[in-house]
Amino acid sequence: MIDFSNTLRHGRHRLLMSLAALLVGGTALASPGAHGPNGEHLDGPAQTTAGASSAPRMEAKSESFELVGYLRGDEFSMLVNRFETNEPVLNAKVEVETGALKAPAKFHADMGDYAVDDAAFLKALKAPGTHAIVVTIIAGAESDLLDGTLKSEGADADAGTHSHDDGDGHGLPLTAWLAIALAAIGALIYALSRRSARSAAARNGGAR
Repeated sequence: MIDFSNTLRHGRHRLLMSLAALLVGGTALASPGAHGPNGEHLDGPAQTTAGASSAPRMEAKSESFELVGYLRGDEFSMLVNRFETNEPVLNAKVEVETGALKAPAKFHADMGDYAVDDAAFLKALKAPGTHAIVVTIIAGAESDLLDGTLKSEGADADAGTHSHDDGDGHGLPLTAWLAIALAAIGALIYALSRRSARSAAARNGGAR
């Protein structure tokens, strides 16, 4: 006789392993400074925010920090990490400079990024061409200057927008999406367990 309960248990285990791998992969993709298997820094921090792949991008690093920035229609957004540990740098003082323009970057706790929304600064970055950018980071007793360049095609800079308002569901942080995924997994496990119990009860009833 085929042991259906054992088959269901194995199928449930494989499903959980696959879902866990997807969740871990999603967390890694959201991490702003991925490292390779030997600890090397990869091409640059990745983002899952819509429009990030097509938005003009800047990367910069020093002995202490690394960052990636994206120019969108409404802001210049940056994620900052510590270079050695890949630990996110939160609540630091960040200032961005290009040419004769300077602007502070506001820290957004919901997304963990620093964003410049100064109209004159954004207009300068959206001008077609390559723009040299200097980022000043002051995190506690540590401070550093990071140099990078951003190439803008003009129209492309308006393609993506980035909202920090998660009230409408479009700006939900990663933790919220993970919670939703875990709830879905729990419901699926419950359904499979009930199905397994009914199968076992049916077999026992038939045996009598």
